[in-house]
Parts: sequence; C-alpha cells; structure tokens
Amino acid sequence: MRGCDMACALCHNSPTMPRKQTDENPFFDPFGKLALMAKTASSHGMTDHRFQRVLIVGASGGIGQALAEHYALGGAAITRLSRRNTGFDLTDPDGVEAQLGALAGPFDLIIVATGALEIEGVGPEKSLSQVNADALARQFAVNAIGPALILRHVPRLMDRQGAGVCAVLSARVGSIGDNRAGGWYGYRAAKAAVNQIVRTGSIELARSHKGAALIALHPGTVRTKFTENYLGRHPAVAPEEAAANIARVLAEIGPAQTGQFFDWKGEAVPW
Repeated sequence: MRGCDMACALCHNSPTMPRKQTDENPFFDPFGKLALMAKTASSHGMTDHRFQRVLIVGASGGIGQALAEHYALGGAAITRLSRRNTGFDLTDPDGVEAQLGALAGPFDLIIVATGALEIEGVGPEKSLSQVNADALARQFAVNAIGPALILRHVPRLMDRQGAGVCAVLSARVGSIGDNRAGGWYGYRAAKAAVNQIVRTGSIELARSHKGAALIALHPGTVRTKFTENYLGRHPAVAPEEAAANIARVLAEIGPAQTGQFFDWKGEAVPW
C-alpha cells in the first residue's frame, strides 16, 4: 500500500432526527465566511496556542509529519500515530481499537492525516472500463472505513466542556458538486464517503460536545511521495507551507463551523 499515512494533497437510527442545515442553523456557512476570518487572523499575527494537546493520526506522512512539527514548535504536546512509527494500520480494526483505545486524552486538536491515492500499485481509474471491485474496496478501506474507525474514538478523546477540534484531511476531488473532470472513480467515491461520515459524525458530536467542531479539510496540492506521480502542471507547496496553511484555518474553527468542508484557504468546498 502506498501513501497510507499521507492525506490527500491533490485534491443507525437516532432517537432524534438531525437538524436541517439551513441559514437559520449556526452551523451553516453558505458564503465561506471562514476565509475572511482566517485571512484577518493571519494579518493580525493570531497564533494557534489554543491547541496544547494534539493527536495526529498519520504522523509519518508528508503533511502529518509537518503538522506535528508545526504544533510542536508552538509548544504543544504531540501524540503521533503512524504505520512507520507505531505500527498503526487503519485497515486493521483490531489494531485501530488497540492503539486509540490506549489513549486517555483529552486532546484539544485531533487531525486524521491518513489516506492513499495509489494502493498496492493501482492508481486512479481514468475510465469506467478500468473500475475494479478489489481496487474499489481497497480505496474505501483506506480512505473512508479507516477514518470512520478513528472517529469512533473522538467523542471519548475530547473534553465535553471544551472547544476541541477534529479535522479529517479529505480532498476536493471528493466533492460531488465540484466534479467537472470525471475519472478517479474509487478515490473520488471514497473521499465523498468520508465527507459524509464527517458530516454525520459532526451532528452527533454537537449533541454531547457543544463547543467542539468536526470538519473535513482539503489541504491543497502538496509535494509529497503521495503526489509525486500526479502533480503534472498543478502548482504545489512544500509540506511545511501546507501545515502552516492548515493551522491558520484550524485556529479559527469553532462550533459554528462544525460539519463543514473547507480548503486550505478557509473557503467552503461544495459537497
């Protein structure tokens, strides 16, 4: 499996029904106002010192490692889980349960920086004729089921009375509304699935953790081993720059933004 610790850089019944997401709901941000907030925060030198205890899952990948170093430089205590350093395998449910179950928390910030575009040497499909059942299953295992198994632990690992943030690194190509190019069937579908998992999880989390936020985040195009064969003419940034961009957005995330999908600039991405 290639890039298992690297987030994408290109891109049952409930007792009560979830509230409709409308402009009357404080969770709804139809105009991407967060982008202006993030820009203002940056111009005034606002820092992200609110995050003193940080958990990064996928911390040996390009973006995950850069994020860990970014927050460590700010004085945060970092807990790192990864395949390379702790043997974390998000396709192994028992292993996920063992490693996350051993953590006590609470964490101020949890980042799920996992994902893979090319798995076991199979890259993204360019046409329907290339769709393969096994490859699709592997994409969902890594990019949707794995993050869902991680998110199971988030309510326990966050302070119910706090203002914690959990961000799942997703990809713009997982946006259905923004899909104009086609192709990449398995990866697109798996990222769309994880976006729905994040959205649904945020509704549940808001019931017990009223000050917390759970979001999906597109990190932009980043130069890592994950993307080296797929950059083409796309402009890309170094992992350190991507981490700084992500941190600026996360510094402004609160309960009003929970359940939404943002890019590295803090702008809302259509589902």
